[in-house]
Amino acid sequence: FKLIVENPGKPVASGLKVTAIVEYYPDSEENLHDRLLLLIEEDIVDIPLLGLIPCCYLEIEPEINFGTVIVNSKIINKEISIANHGSSPGTFKILYDGVVLVNIEPTSGVVEPNTVKMIEVGICTDVPRIINEVIKVELEGRNCTEIRIKAVVVEQVLKVLGVPHGNELKCIHFGSVYFGSSKTEQVCLYNKSPECMDWVAVLEDNAIGGEIGTDLQKATDAFLGDLSFMSSTRDVDVSILMLCIPNQGTLRPYERSMITLCFSPTKFKRAIGLDDASAKQDYVLFLRFEAVGSKGGFLQTPSDDDTPLRMNHPPHMELALTGSGLPVMLTFNPGPVINFMDCFLGEQVEILCELRNESESLPVTFSFRKTAHFHISPEKGKIEKHSTKEVIFSFSPRQIGVFKKKQIVDIIGSGLEENNSQILKTKSFHQIHLRFIGVCKSKSKNIPFKINPGITPMISNPAGQFVPDDPEQCTDIAPVAMLKSTQTQIHTHKINRNCKNDALVALPNNRSASIRPFERHKKYRTIFTKTERYNYVDPQFSYTDFEQLEKEAHKEYYTDYIHRFRQRRLRKDASRQFDAYNNSINIGLKPADGLISPKISITDIHKEELQLKMLPLDENCLLTSRKLEAIASKSSNKEIWNGLNAVPISAQEKEDCSLTLTPKQLHQIHIGPSTINFGDVCVHSTSVRRLHIINNLLVHIWVQAEIEPDELRQTCPLAQVVPPLSKAYIPVVFETSTLGIFQKSFTYTINNGNTGHVLVIAKAVSVELDLSAKELILNPIPGYLAETEFRRTVTVYNHRNYSAEFSWKPIITDKNTSFSIRPSKGFVEPHRDLECEVVWHPAFHSPDAGEFKLCVHQGNTIKLQCFAKVILH
Repeated sequence: FKLIVENPGKPVASGLKVTAIVEYYPDSEENLHDRLLLLIEEDIVDIPLLGLIPCCYLEIEPEINFGTVIVNSKIINKEISIANHGSSPGTFKILYDGVVLVNIEPTSGVVEPNTVKMIEVGICTDVPRIINEVIKVELEGRNCTEIRIKAVVVEQVLKVLGVPHGNELKCIHFGSVYFGSSKTEQVCLYNKSPECMDWVAVLEDNAIGGEIGTDLQKATDAFLGDLSFMSSTRDVDVSILMLCIPNQGTLRPYERSMITLCFSPTKFKRAIGLDDASAKQDYVLFLRFEAVGSKGGFLQTPSDDDTPLRMNHPPHMELALTGSGLPVMLTFNPGPVINFMDCFLGEQVEILCELRNESESLPVTFSFRKTAHFHISPEKGKIEKHSTKEVIFSFSPRQIGVFKKKQIVDIIGSGLEENNSQILKTKSFHQIHLRFIGVCKSKSKNIPFKINPGITPMISNPAGQFVPDDPEQCTDIAPVAMLKSTQTQIHTHKINRNCKNDALVALPNNRSASIRPFERHKKYRTIFTKTERYNYVDPQFSYTDFEQLEKEAHKEYYTDYIHRFRQRRLRKDASRQFDAYNNSINIGLKPADGLISPKISITDIHKEELQLKMLPLDENCLLTSRKLEAIASKSSNKEIWNGLNAVPISAQEKEDCSLTLTPKQLHQIHIGPSTINFGDVCVHSTSVRRLHIINNLLVHIWVQAEIEPDELRQTCPLAQVVPPLSKAYIPVVFETSTLGIFQKSFTYTINNGNTGHVLVIAKAVSVELDLSAKELILNPIPGYLAETEFRRTVTVYNHRNYSAEFSWKPIITDKNTSFSIRPSKGFVEPHRDLECEVVWHPAFHSPDAGEFKLCVHQGNTIKLQCFAKVILH
């Protein structure tokens, strides 16, 4: 240390200062200590002096906690910092040899003074597990430090909980329900995972243990006799039996959502002779709640064709649903035909009817519709199970005649609306028809005849002598009856016997009506003598000849106008159809016009209807396992390997690829495998695996891969527009020049919205060759002299994916060598082998042992020991 100061000779006045400079010149790498004395009047101040050499001071975080994450084949990264609080750069080195593969970048480096260096640590979420690993870090100037990595990798778990207690459910019993009606149960769907989840409900209609329309209480022999009915129910669309509202959705972390399950049993007809109207039908169904995107989807076969194999169902929640369907068993006594006693107008006849509910499980609610002339009391009601109720039927006619009416009895219950299958309301789900028969007779009234004193009324009866007393029996309209003249020839005058047959005949008492306007071209004759009647034409009410012609011309004008308008419309339609087909492809001809339709058999119609039933065209329809399998088989048969667009080009593709897909639609898109394992891959080699895309939708989808790792940059194309109901793939190319384990993930998107992850695993190794044997014994060939050459072959195997260059180098000892090998160098293609021949040349003092080294360029080295077995006689 060197002190540079000018001490004052006089006392220092107030407000002034004295400056001293201490210089430090170290001559060795060690810390120095000294002191500086400051004399102030009579006091002495001791100032320590420390001379420290430059050094680093590194600190690192002790723990990395990833928390709880889900299994989604994704690499999750977190950063930790190494801070240097010293005055010189410090080095670090990270060592890890744990069981769980952890990505650490970088594993070594230098931290500059007063800076912070970030270390990226990544874990893989490919399988559920608990990670508690230790990383050792060597920091310069400090002892070895440990960093603990903690994480809990869990699967996406869906649980079905009861309402309102929240207990976990495995089965829901709907009990007995009438055919045509519905019964609902509410459950709670719980997302027991730390991330958002898209879910979808799938009804398993081909599960083992499922029953549709079977009476489980039957005896074994009766049950076996119903095998034909059981086989007929296999083609039934079970989505009409069970409804899940909603059947898809999104749940936030640890969120619960209410789900309504609706059971609507349907009566299935049995074979002839087995139909039992009172028999019940039992149903056992299984509903699977599945997380969208949680399935791997495929397995790679050992062969090179990359054929995808479907895996089992991913983790899901399966809920059993049981219920029974019962017919309405409501009987009427008397019934169903009810005959009322004859009555007169204004009277009422009553019949007491007993309604019996034969069901032992369910009550029945009935409602009679209103019917003219009949009355029911009470019109509505409810009958408990196995009980009766009395109803009075009344017949109150309001007119004379015989009445045969069909009385409709509505059975009321809960059911789904026809237009909206997701709304439950009270409605009539069943009808019973009764037949009411009643007769209303007229009362007979005797009309007393009075003697006419000689004054004949203006309108009299045919006899001209008697009139009715009751004025209600008189009408204002004169009785006119028209008869064909050909029907009678009585009293026909001989002059009129040859009259035309089209003349009409009037009754003799209709003279008061004969002066009314009539049709000019019709003639009227008397009923007896057939004399032509005089018909008065009133000019105030009848058309004149000119007016009649105007009327006919007016009618013809509008007839022609309508005809011309129709012809004009037909010409426009023909021109429009011609313009639609007037192109280079159709050249104005309508496709298939004039072709005879092929003959379709009943079997083809049945197959087509079954195929249409299997297609889930309705978005509100519940997915079933058979529908998904039918579409998946159709998509798998339509493989498209080239010619696909990387971006949407046509108008239809742009419209389809702009759609935001629902969880149900995403469930029908399979992209996999979720983990691509390349295995052992040689450096500088190129390996290809397929990322399969199966589109089971009826629209195009646009799949884009976003790849960041340099080892996967050779992948091309990165996007595909997959047509409906088809299968395609993206070739994933892996190429690296660094030895070690590769574990990274990349992301893909569907229609620029929904994302998924694919994990890529590989182990980069150097080229390597194997030998069929490391010791080779050469025996003389039988039949040849011992002085001849001894020969034997050894096989060189290349089990890896890159061609290996090799060369044989003999190990020369003091005795030299008498062995040779051919070929001495060359190449072995990937997954091939090569035979090399070893020859021993016998001579005087020739050694019977030799050794070769198989040297692989940038690879391993193997020793081959050779021995010649000489037999002396």
